Amino acid sequence: MIETRHFSTKKGKTKSRRQKKKKLQHSLLIVSGLLLACLWFYPFFLIVINSFKTKAEIFQSTLSLPGGLSFENYQEALEKLDFIRSLMNSLLITIGSLILVVFVSSMAAYALSRNTSRLSSVLYFVVAIGLLIPFQGIMIPLISLFGRMNLLNQPGLMIMYLGLAVSMSTFLYYGALRGIPRSLDEAAIIDGANTFQIYWKVILPLLKPTTVTVIVLNTLWFWNDYLLPSLSINKAGMYTIPLRMFYFFGEFNKQWHLALAALVIVVLPIILLFIALQKHVVKGISDGAVK
Repeated sequence: MIETRHFSTKKGKTKSRRQKKKKLQHSLLIVSGLLLACLWFYPFFLIVINSFKTKAEIFQSTLSLPGGLSFENYQEALEKLDFIRSLMNSLLITIGSLILVVFVSSMAAYALSRNTSRLSSVLYFVVAIGLLIPFQGIMIPLISLFGRMNLLNQPGLMIMYLGLAVSMSTFLYYGALRGIPRSLDEAAIIDGANTFQIYWKVILPLLKPTTVTVIVLNTLWFWNDYLLPSLSINKAGMYTIPLRMFYFFGEFNKQWHLALAALVIVVLPIILLFIALQKHVVKGISDGAVK
């Protein structure tokens, strides 16, 4: 009887130690996460506080708080950015490219995943290999080719984005489609649906998390990209916001106070988009993993 009580007491102490250890690990994990979050957001915090300062205040100290809360930098930045026109150009290129990428990638992934032939497997790996080719390696011949075809500026830029983004997007869609049973296709065929109707009414709605992931990841790229638009857009009226941002950095004068205010304006919509859709992004990435 005494041995049983001793064993129970020892077991209770062991369990209590484990619980304390788990609580300590959980607390350390939370503290580590908070520290990493602070380190991650600290540069953005500096951008925000410096966007309210004058040029002189920025050069005096970038770490101090602004002397007052004035939105003059934002007003002037909006004017010099030609914000409305630049915003419309960026929206047109981003939305147009996203529509092309989503539909081409999802249709290609659907066709490749439902076809079990050897040719389909070869084509899938050819598409996937595109993930390994850096843009800098094809940059000069790509721009030269589109220039000879008179496809520069907005139409050509959207086509180039499609070609560059289709590999990753198809890869995500392909992985998600392998988790969707073929019995749904067969049931739709019995109901009289053709291939496009199966894709549009049955398959595409089930790919919503992956579609959201593709949209968010590519929006971050298309919206913030400077290199490709700078090479392909040669008309001032078609400049995107990142191209107009370069206006603040002249050869002899750098207007950091205006550039930082413009940067906050440009980045804020993307941050809000990601916060709103982050749940779908995580689910889409997990669904898009090759099963």
